[in-house]
Amino acid sequence: MPDLANLDPVTIVGTVGAIASVSSFTPQAWKTIKARSTEGLSAVMYGLTCLSFASWTTFGILKGEWTLIIPNALCLALALFIFVLILLPQHKTEAVAETIDPTA
Repeated sequence: MPDLANLDPVTIVGTVGAIASVSSFTPQAWKTIKARSTEGLSAVMYGLTCLSFASWTTFGILKGEWTLIIPNALCLALALFIFVLILLPQHKTEAVAETIDPTA
């Protein structure tokens, strides 16, 4: 286990940023599942967000930087999930949400 008292500020800031980035998409994905709707979400915004995370993930792979690869790949997966739900017809979005959380 790393010595947390001796972490440098760059590592701390990067870790906080990675956790915040990954965490930021989780509430929207869960809300979409619970509401069974993507009404009000922008397909263009999520398309650009997916492109951004795909680019950062690729950049991290090319540089061999796991600190870029892991959080951006996780964010890409969550953003793609929401983006696909936006693009699906409403009845398919509802079916996906029902499969994931049948109790809603």
